[in-house]
Amino acid sequence: QVQFVESGGGLVQPGGSLNLSCAPSGMLSSFYAMGWYRQVPGKQREWVATWYSDGERTYTDFVKGRFTISRDNAKNTQFLEMSNLKPEDTAMYYCYARRAIGDENSWGEGIQVTVSS
Repeated sequence: QVQFVESGGGLVQPGGSLNLSCAPSGMLSSFYAMGWYRQVPGKQREWVATWYSDGERTYTDFVKGRFTISRDNAKNTQFLEMSNLKPEDTAMYYCYARRAIGDENSWGEGIQVTVSS
């Protein structure tokens, strides 16, 4: 089971920016996929973005152009850079990692992001 150290998040005004970070217990390069989901109370967890082992980065439509996945390999940390935040981005954001195709995801404990004036 992968362990994560997550940080970032908090309260930001609409139009503002936040960065989330996620450091897994294994090397970033050892994972087939690593990314983020989010969830609001009463709703299903929804996929946000993924970095695949071939270097491809994919994003759900509602964050394209606003969110970016980046990495600092020296710190073994992946980031979700969020800009132009909207109130509907308010959610608990979960870092996840999958070691191989077909494996189950390992999950972080979650980081709260609140976008409000």
